[in-house]
Amino acid sequence: MAVDFPKRVVHGGTGKRQLERTRKNVLDFSASVNPYPPEFEWHCNPEFLASYPDDSYHELKERIGAVFHRNPEEICVGNGSIELIRVFCQVVLSGNKHFFSESPTFGEYAFSARLAGAAPADNPLMADVSFICNPNNPTGILLDKKSLMQRLFEMNMHDGMLFCDEAFIALSNPKESLADVSDPNLFVLHSLTKSFSVPGIRFGFGFGAPDLIEKIEISRPPWSVNAFAEAFAMQALVHIEDLEASRERIRQERDWLTHEITALGFYCHPSSVNFILVECNRDVAKLCECLSERLILVRDCTSFGLPTCIRVAVRTRDENLLLMEAIAACMP
Repeated sequence: MAVDFPKRVVHGGTGKRQLERTRKNVLDFSASVNPYPPEFEWHCNPEFLASYPDDSYHELKERIGAVFHRNPEEICVGNGSIELIRVFCQVVLSGNKHFFSESPTFGEYAFSARLAGAAPADNPLMADVSFICNPNNPTGILLDKKSLMQRLFEMNMHDGMLFCDEAFIALSNPKESLADVSDPNLFVLHSLTKSFSVPGIRFGFGFGAPDLIEKIEISRPPWSVNAFAEAFAMQALVHIEDLEASRERIRQERDWLTHEITALGFYCHPSSVNFILVECNRDVAKLCECLSERLILVRDCTSFGLPTCIRVAVRTRDENLLLMEAIAACMP
């Protein structure tokens, strides 16, 4: 029997795979993580490894709630934000449902929705769930809170849900976040991966109405947040305010990198966050291959439907200089 099963979504962050294959270290500009994360000490009590985590994650949710001014029953946690996207779709979109996802954007929304059995809609007003990434990946566009509240109002008009992924907002402008908005038709997703530069520690969390959160918590696998991830999250949440310094340094370095890339004849889409979408006006496969040979990884945006674009993370000045040298050497 033929089954229309979606193919795996293409992601960046392939530096470890490249290291394992070539045994050579690379500079991974395909992974958009904070180049200036807050520094703090943390540890995982070895005694915690001898016990299962508390699957209610009560203490962890209390801390998240204190930081974001939400009640613990409005908070869910998971093994990275991807797990929560999948579980949300299983809970909300199973059956004869429809979803809307703008293009270009993070491919996991449509993928997870299709896995749950949902079909795409032509516009948000025809969808049971409308997904939005703010700031958007890969464009770096940040919508203001007023615009998002208007979208939530429109979804409420037909009892649809707005799913707002704010994985990058702590590195952009947290004042535009919907994390403090309580609405039965809103789910807001957050992650520590990007902000604290810890993609190896999988931890995501979300905010929603208590009945939705309860269903998500029941549906996710038990103990999905391991002891190391929980210990790191508990300490990182104390340092959320320290990300203000990260945002300022990223802004300065992004401006510099944009200027340098533009000087090579490329177009940089305006970005509010720690990555830049670069229009190269040519198929970028050869450019990406050439950079890879020079141990520089960038995000080929063909999977976003943008075959003439790359996405580059904003890294430190020394690393960005190496990127610029490599791009210049790879130009025809």
